[in-house]
Amino acid sequence: MYFFLSHLAIVDMSYASNNVPKMLANLVSKKRTISFIPCIMQTFLYLAFAHIECLILVVMSYDRFVAICHPLHYTVIMNWRVCTILAAASWILSFLLALVHLVLILRLPFCGPHEINHFFCEILSVLKLACADTTLNQIVIFAACVFILVGPLCLVLVSYTRILMAILRIQSGEGRRKAFSTCSSHLCVVGLFFGSAIIMYMAPKSQNPETQQKILSLFYSLFNPMLNPLIYSLRNAEVKGALRRALWKERPA
Repeated sequence: MYFFLSHLAIVDMSYASNNVPKMLANLVSKKRTISFIPCIMQTFLYLAFAHIECLILVVMSYDRFVAICHPLHYTVIMNWRVCTILAAASWILSFLLALVHLVLILRLPFCGPHEINHFFCEILSVLKLACADTTLNQIVIFAACVFILVGPLCLVLVSYTRILMAILRIQSGEGRRKAFSTCSSHLCVVGLFFGSAIIMYMAPKSQNPETQQKILSLFYSLFNPMLNPLIYSLRNAEVKGALRRALWKERPA
């Protein structure tokens, strides 16, 4: 679990490093410009890290499924070789899929207006600047959403259905509590990330005005990476104890 959590932490830091510095610079500066190549690179990395997070969350749900449903075989099934292959496959597949989007964007002519109605170079906002037919891009985006969002979410739900059935068979109340505690943080992260991303990219356009799209993309590209460490770290007894001691010290005598 901690091996995959380290990959999730790297993805979250990369997410923030890709979007936030330029976003903050735009907020404090009157000159809110970005050249074409940095904008396209921002779009590419934004897509790649979003895809990686989807796949890593699926792999983590499989890891929890094996740990709870097959605890005696856990070290055999989830050995270091399997974990490394799953993590590497997530990174490689995500960058390849993002590269497909990049190639399809670069084939388009951009003849103005050159103003992105967004906080950063998000793919849907960039496509609106193209002065050519973007139907192929839209089809590929939808197909990628089915592959990278709906498919993984179904796998997560199947894993947690099996996990729930296994937890309900546990006789000990303490055992059930520990099993629920192990899975609750991951379910929170999955719900926040997949929910906002599916609404953003798969809901009908009429139900998604531009302002709502900007808020949703800001939520899962900025707030999710900030919330993930908090959600996961508060499961740790030592972290919770340190937080209680810190809050206790700040109280007035």
